[in-house]
Amino acid sequence: MKRGDPRSGVILVTVLWSIALLSALAMAASVTFRGFAGVMAVERDRVQGAALLSAGLETAAGIINTLGDAPLLDSEANVSLATGSVRSRLTDEGGRIDVGKAPAEVIAALLRSVGASQAAASDVAQRIVERRNPGSMPRPNVALGSTNSWTGTQQMRQPSTPEMGLPFSDLRQLQLVPGMRPEWVAGIAPLATVFGSETVNPLTAPPGVIAALPGVAKGQADAFIRARRSSSADVERLVRLIEPARKYLAVKPVRVASVELMAELANGYAAAARSVIVVLPQDSLPYRVLVWTPVPSPRLL
Repeated sequence: MKRGDPRSGVILVTVLWSIALLSALAMAASVTFRGFAGVMAVERDRVQGAALLSAGLETAAGIINTLGDAPLLDSEANVSLATGSVRSRLTDEGGRIDVGKAPAEVIAALLRSVGASQAAASDVAQRIVERRNPGSMPRPNVALGSTNSWTGTQQMRQPSTPEMGLPFSDLRQLQLVPGMRPEWVAGIAPLATVFGSETVNPLTAPPGVIAALPGVAKGQADAFIRARRSSSADVERLVRLIEPARKYLAVKPVRVASVELMAELANGYAAAARSVIVVLPQDSLPYRVLVWTPVPSPRLL
């Protein structure tokens, strides 16, 4: 082309636009790769955190299996692996009051311990008993949402409204009982369960459970807790300290335990969960998960 040919300007502009386009594509590819790498890093942390939580649960089940007939007092375990560490805190569900099985007078006493009046506590306790017995009034068709899930291939258990004649499957179902207040449900949560039995294990019961049992005065409950710390093996002596509640007590091996788990990776990533597991004699599995609830903000232990 001759000097001053206008076509040379068009070619130059085309080349410049091509270079700019290639640069933009390279930058977009770089950003996309960084985003993909970031997503993969988050997924890797999530998987490693879940693996640590599973390791903590395995450790908790191992502790229960080694107890035999010994009581499960508040126990903690720490496991360190190459990817991070996990802490487990275990408590015996048998030491709590089962709202689906305990007598009405025990449930009423439990409600009074968290602020319900005697009349209100008796009324609500009777309604709870009616809901778990055949022939009671129909229940509304309401189900409470839950984040519970299972680990591995085990099936999820959802806390729905209990059918007539069946025990409660989640403490939150108490909110459906007429007359029950939300603050009472929150108050009894550390003291109650749906995985216990008709009686309470006095060797593993929290102090609040002992104090809430019918007929037990504060001084008796305090004396019992002090004596349990020093001589938990002398069950008969302990029970005599809270004699009015004797018929509501029974020492039994640990079968169901709640486990709080907190895992932390080496890079600071944290994951937490609450679980309830059952260990049954001669079962085909070393333990079974009844509840698995991931905790969005891992601040358990």
